[in-house]
Amino acid sequence: MESIIDNAENEGKTPENLDDVKDAKILVVGAGGAGNNQVTRIQNKDVEGAETVAINTDKQHLQMSSADRKILVGRDLTKGLGAGGQPEKGARAAEENRAELRNLFKDADMVFLTAGMGGGTGTGVSPVLAEIAKKEDCIVIGTVTMPFEIEGARMSKAEDGLYKLRQHVDTAIVIENDKLLEIAGDMPLDQAFGVADELITTMIKGITETISKPSLVNLDYADVQAIMNDGGVAVVGYGESDTNNKGKEAIHEALSNPLLDVDFDGANGALLHVAGGNDLTLNEINEVGQHVKTKLNNQAQTIWGARVKDSLQGKIQVISIITGVESPYVLGDINEEDEKEVTGDVNDLGLEVMK
Repeated sequence: MESIIDNAENEGKTPENLDDVKDAKILVVGAGGAGNNQVTRIQNKDVEGAETVAINTDKQHLQMSSADRKILVGRDLTKGLGAGGQPEKGARAAEENRAELRNLFKDADMVFLTAGMGGGTGTGVSPVLAEIAKKEDCIVIGTVTMPFEIEGARMSKAEDGLYKLRQHVDTAIVIENDKLLEIAGDMPLDQAFGVADELITTMIKGITETISKPSLVNLDYADVQAIMNDGGVAVVGYGESDTNNKGKEAIHEALSNPLLDVDFDGANGALLHVAGGNDLTLNEINEVGQHVKTKLNNQAQTIWGARVKDSLQGKIQVISIITGVESPYVLGDINEEDEKEVTGDVNDLGLEVMK
């Protein structure tokens, strides 16, 4: 056995010992002002294996994006001047460009859809994008930020928009702006919002590159779909550590992420991405998985991928996505009365509600 271990250590991790590089098309799509800003941040992080797309009704804001592709929707309806804070107008703008959007998603395998809820374009356009993408058989992961509670009218629009979005995405990852106050209340405004943006960027970069690039343990589409399909509301967390107990500490930090107030009871799945240096061990990866199991019910499914990065020598980074969580205002399914009200609003727009 010692000779086998020695040979394994000497062999190292070469591309020949890894899974084949996935020939897959992954899109990162940002809708509206907040979504466009998020896509620009992701583009600036040089995420490998994904194409970035910015979609807006506001021509001026769209021009500021550094996305690979830019799509102005509702040209006839809005004249490129935005949706005026009206989600219904945003939805109609997207419908105006349905054929172009269908072509966008036609050959895609996975779509990360990011938007800020509460405005006109992000709130109105993103459910239409998700519906089109699902009809093209994409795995669709929505990542949205919710407004501050004091923004009464925007919060009401945001909750309606989130409900409509959830009819079409496989999983909706939700981040509350109110939670920024607890960890970044004294920061300048741009830095405070940067905390949420950085978390989203790190998550998308980690998952995308683990799928699209050779990794110690690859994630594939069957893995991701198994966790994300009917995942409901999800929370994303990030943790890192360089101590002697770094596996446990990193996952503990990831699960303690404060950007969504959640209860893990009833959570139905976990997707974990672990990254470390050449000194990353199976024991450390196992510690991460075992710690997650203590937080979830026995029926919850857990999958993970792992990558080795030279820059992380002596350190572990963990990204966690826990699906099916409960939150004070996002409690899984909306009740029947709320559903009728929201469905009525959607039908007024001539849109089909996917059950």
